[in-house]
Amino acid sequence: MKHRIVVLGAGYAGAFSAGALARRLHGDDFEITVVNAEPDFAERLRNHQLAAGQDLRHLPLTQVFAGTGIRLRIARVTGVDVEHRTVTISDGHELDRLDYDTLLYALGSTADDHGIPGVDEHAFHVASRPAALRLRARLDELGAGAKVLVVGGNLTAIEAATEIAESHPELRVDLITRGELGGWLGSGARRHLLDAFGRLGITVHQHATVERVEAAGAVTGDGTTFAADATVWAAGFAVHPIAAASGLMVEPNGQITVDRQMRSVSHPDVYVAGDSAFVLGDNGRPLPMSCASAGYTSMQATATIVGDRTGREISTKSLSYVGNHISLGRKDGIFQVVDGDARSKSWALRGRTAARVKAAVLGANPWSLSHPTFGLPSRRYRAATTAEHNAVPA
Repeated sequence: MKHRIVVLGAGYAGAFSAGALARRLHGDDFEITVVNAEPDFAERLRNHQLAAGQDLRHLPLTQVFAGTGIRLRIARVTGVDVEHRTVTISDGHELDRLDYDTLLYALGSTADDHGIPGVDEHAFHVASRPAALRLRARLDELGAGAKVLVVGGNLTAIEAATEIAESHPELRVDLITRGELGGWLGSGARRHLLDAFGRLGITVHQHATVERVEAAGAVTGDGTTFAADATVWAAGFAVHPIAAASGLMVEPNGQITVDRQMRSVSHPDVYVAGDSAFVLGDNGRPLPMSCASAGYTSMQATATIVGDRTGREISTKSLSYVGNHISLGRKDGIFQVVDGDARSKSWALRGRTAARVKAAVLGANPWSLSHPTFGLPSRRYRAATTAEHNAVPA
């Protein structure tokens, strides 16, 4: 019988890994199945654009995996049984069970409500394509002068606020953060960020913590109410509870604990890539949930699976960041270089040049998905990729 590899999730981590595995493992010996909830590859790094009203390219997963021999199942994962090596999935009509010999868990993350009352009921987010489309529909309903409140101070919040403000100049956009907006940036980059917010007319409320979200806005700890016709929650990310329920060893935040080679420390036949993985980077700190982490962990997980299944030497991939890339609308941006401890250096690329660099990186993703060699594309990815969802405190 063929060795059955099941990949859960076809985001950046899952899609890249599945394609690379299909090209490195012989089809006579291995069967690769990818399970994903949607038929298209979702460019999560562009969800803020989608929410703001921009149309994105259509990239069917059947096209991404064409010629690879990968079996694609469009379904939601409802459960994982690591003791019996099975995955339960639902296509919306009926349940099915997949047996595996090797599992690659890459289900990613969604918006983290941090237990704040009212977030699920009243707030929008951009952590998935369906969520971004719901926010898009709401923004299209609003009339001139309506207020949009973005909650969070990390890169996703910044990109959502600037994209909405640029695409909808008729709306008033506020951002509320519990810290200092862009406080982690170098001085030049932070000045550029604040200038961009001023140019776009975004009002910033710093050092304020939201304790409740209501239909008409958000309420902070001191009782201040920030009125809003649409509240966008961008205060961090959380993994799906499926991992913890499966019996895998997880961290308090639900991420799966893995070794340096991306094997589950409790079940070494399960490998993890992307936001679901808890692993220490080369600087000794946990990798943040980010697109960059998806790239690093998928490269390592792929190398490990191939090595474990074929006896080939397992190469050790780099787990170190070089910078954070932030979009500030379509024609402005920042690429903040960081040191080995992920602290911002004094130098940063700013303005149109930074925006063009990010556009070039994102434009290369479709090619990289269809040619996941982890050669030249991965080096380009590592040098210029965004840490868009970096877990900077909101």
